[in-house]
Amino acid sequence: MIDTAIRPPAHTIEAAETITLLETDEQTGLTEAEATARNVHNGLNVLPTGRATSALGRFFRQFNDPLVYVLLVSAGVTLSLGQFVDSSVIFAVVLLNAVVGLLQESRAEHALAALAGMVATGVRVVRDGVTVWIRAEKLAVGDLVHLRAGDKVAADYLLLSAHELQIDESALTGEAAPVTKTPGALPRATALADRRNIAHAGTVVTRGEGAAVVVAIGAGTELGLINQLMTATGVPTTPLTRKLSGFSRRLSVGIVALAVVLFVIGLLRGYRAGEMFTAAVTMAVGAIPEGLPAAVSIVLAIGVVRMARRGAIVRRLPSVETLGGTTVICTDKTGTLTTNRMTVTTVVAGGRTHEWAGDAPLPPALRECLLTGVLCNEAQPAGGTDAAVGDPTETALLIAAREAGLDIGAERSARPRVDVLPFESGRNLMATVHRTADGRLTGYLKGAPETVLALCHDQLREDGTAEPPATSAQRETAETFARRGLRVLAFATFTPARDDAFPGEASPEGLTLVGFQAMHDPPRPAAVASVAACRRAGIAVKMITGDHGETARAIARTFALADGEPKVLTGAEIAVTPDDALAGVDVFARVSPEQKLRLVTLLQECGDVVAMTGDGVNDAPALRKADIGIAMGRSGTEVAKEAADMVLANDDFATIEAAVEEGRAVFDNIRKFMAWTLPTNIAEGLVILVAIVLGAQLPMLPVQVLWINMTTAVFLGLSLAFEPKETGIMARRPRPPGQALMTTDLLRRISLVSVILVAGSFAVFTWQLRAGASVTGARSVTITVFVFAQIAYLFSCRSLDRFRPTGWNPWVLGGVAVMIALQASILYVPLMNELFHTAPLTVGGWLLVLGLAVTTFLVAEVDKFLWRPGRRHRADRPEPLVPAATR
Repeated sequence: MIDTAIRPPAHTIEAAETITLLETDEQTGLTEAEATARNVHNGLNVLPTGRATSALGRFFRQFNDPLVYVLLVSAGVTLSLGQFVDSSVIFAVVLLNAVVGLLQESRAEHALAALAGMVATGVRVVRDGVTVWIRAEKLAVGDLVHLRAGDKVAADYLLLSAHELQIDESALTGEAAPVTKTPGALPRATALADRRNIAHAGTVVTRGEGAAVVVAIGAGTELGLINQLMTATGVPTTPLTRKLSGFSRRLSVGIVALAVVLFVIGLLRGYRAGEMFTAAVTMAVGAIPEGLPAAVSIVLAIGVVRMARRGAIVRRLPSVETLGGTTVICTDKTGTLTTNRMTVTTVVAGGRTHEWAGDAPLPPALRECLLTGVLCNEAQPAGGTDAAVGDPTETALLIAAREAGLDIGAERSARPRVDVLPFESGRNLMATVHRTADGRLTGYLKGAPETVLALCHDQLREDGTAEPPATSAQRETAETFARRGLRVLAFATFTPARDDAFPGEASPEGLTLVGFQAMHDPPRPAAVASVAACRRAGIAVKMITGDHGETARAIARTFALADGEPKVLTGAEIAVTPDDALAGVDVFARVSPEQKLRLVTLLQECGDVVAMTGDGVNDAPALRKADIGIAMGRSGTEVAKEAADMVLANDDFATIEAAVEEGRAVFDNIRKFMAWTLPTNIAEGLVILVAIVLGAQLPMLPVQVLWINMTTAVFLGLSLAFEPKETGIMARRPRPPGQALMTTDLLRRISLVSVILVAGSFAVFTWQLRAGASVTGARSVTITVFVFAQIAYLFSCRSLDRFRPTGWNPWVLGGVAVMIALQASILYVPLMNELFHTAPLTVGGWLLVLGLAVTTFLVAEVDKFLWRPGRRHRADRPEPLVPAATR
């Protein structure tokens, strides 16, 4: 059985010998059965991930936290002082936190692994003589691979053939310039960076095409050898998580310092050292929102899953945070706003317009125009008159020719291709050279009308004879179609002097124009509504396309990208337009990659958060520069997907709008959790602090504070992570990029609820003591006030500025039911009474609990009314406005 890598070094062997050594076939490749057997024997084409941490190891990792250290020390001290119940409860809290952390970490790892699989690299291979598209991990040594511009190299390949093939190897060798690749054996001592006959795993094809055979996979590749030298790194954190972690750390330092002061004051007040140590530690733990970063991670993970369900696959978690603040979406036209199902509607050839390509018999000029579309074409027929595989524009040309009666296979067999000049956006054309049965060479070319017309010296009459071109009339014909929203291609022929007709990739000259083909690409109905929704949300939508300016203008009208007539600039006009005049443009046509990057940079300098779509190799710089790079999942190249933050599984603009909506919901839910959890943490700490400073009895014991934190955070707080999107979420202006999480609204609400909980706790505790209740009974009422106030406040936090939450959240009701049951157990189960120093509540006690809970809810709701949107202008909750980019 063939091993994971060929021996001796592949770069030293000629291609023919390699084919023999690998027991494959240069024409038909491996059989599916043989490839599967090699996968079983050698393993999949994946890099080793290192030794996985065991479940037990991950469990103990949960204890590696300063707050846990403090709790463990506290438990040890209380145990040494004979407070067995308190120490047992503290140990139980630590254990429960570790179990919950382990479960959350496992779920996150599974979710990330599933998302990684959804954007796995694909490869074109020949199996059983048929070119198929497979996942890169299924590659086997000996597979035949086809390379094209935009492909990511998934294993180490030995080249069998190459045409203008260039590969970016900077990720492997550090060499910035793309390397030209050619077949042919090299000396054994050839350095890695000079192995021109090898395409290495992890590199990217930037231009040209080629064929190769897989000579190494997985750990056997050069990338695999480097991978073995690398140590595993931790799971990356998002900027928001880091910001929250920093906030928690700063707050922790302050509270721990306060706990030290509290400990000293307690000693001076006559409290026992052991009791004060536990009280001080518990005050600190109660006041620190240690669960906030974990909750944010859960909210983000839920957002990622929701986006994936709607077709937006997030590759980098920071995208989830940024999406909600997007102010400008720069979108491609074809396949994103339109269906990318091209249909040829009109052919102009020999001065005559054919609304249907199937005129019979075919005039010579019409036949030559259709034939050029067949030969200068990379798409392949797939049976039937309405099926072909390849680029939608090229498949439309094949289908039109087949409907007109041309036999695609016969025409291509009669004129085999001997050379090709691949299409590139900088050239705006593609050309091929073919040899006819009598040995003559003929060239065929297609491209943008303005580009092709500039190279033509004559044109065909309808009868097939040549005449001087009427260039101005032909340009007017192309522009007429473009104004109707049709995509137009010009077709021409030429006579090459030799087989390799494109030295230095020079475009051919002296062309004979044979005609135009105009295609219709209908708009996506959902995309029309989504563009309107984005504009209502204050998000500017700008179209950036390689199409003709008039075609782009017509599409822009269909999608209402502007309130009036859309402003359109072409690439030539952009080049001479100053930056300050570009921000208000709605449509950019015939744009070069450099101009696309310039536009992204300009919009960012204007203060916008830019989402940019792309699918080609040349889109990668703009995708990386944008705040949110969005690659096309179906039509996008591997380079574009690698550069992007998010991949659209269906290439649909409506999915971008859905992802922005989900991003806004994620940000809302994070703020809701903060608004709910911080008042409780602050109030718990203050209750103990105030009691010690005043020399009063503690309204709550440390073990009771731990109970509240342990139960409410899990069963109440996390339910907010599942809150549905609020009504009108896409009718709000995007949040300013620099806006802090702790806005004035949030700080005011947190302060109000904290004051209610602290004052209410002391009032209820004092009232119960004066009414003759025991200290245990009074404390039981106090902790129940905390729990039920949190329950009531939870319903208010389902919306921070609306009286009626949107939608149904069964997690909230389920969490409330569980929390009530748990609180009832701590009050009415004798064992729990002993463990937590509690007692059953009287009717009067329950009335106080319910009264404080209702008060908490009403205060929060009144605050909403007094500060609701629209009542007064507030900088931290602006009304819907048009973003800067559209002004």
